[in-house]
Amino acid sequence: MKSIKERIRNMREDKDIKQYVIADMLEMSQQQYSRYETGESEVPVRVLSILADYYEVSVDYLVGRKDTLYGVPGLEKQVTNAKNAGEVLDDILSLGADGREAVVEYIALQKMKECCLKRKYSRLN
Repeated sequence: MKSIKERIRNMREDKDIKQYVIADMLEMSQQQYSRYETGESEVPVRVLSILADYYEVSVDYLVGRKDTLYGVPGLEKQVTNAKNAGEVLDDILSLGADGREAVVEYIALQKMKECCLKRKYSRLN
């Protein structure tokens, strides 16, 4: 499980944002913010709340209580043996627009297939 310092650094780097930009938003020096990312200073709850809102994730995710980004019910449910709903959603969101659209289209096709199979078997009974 990743630590707070790793999560806040990774989230910032994933969005290609410099430390000074986040520090300015938090109304602190870049050096102070850097101490949070290196683990030299503990991240205050106020800062965690602001960062969670900024990155649109839960504080639970930032502090490592949850491995899914969002505090949405149902994301912990297993979808496959290897992944839960939150992990699948993270995978989908990591794709480009075309990839996400392809996944949505595939899901629609699978739903149609299952619906047709149900109708076919219900007529046989």
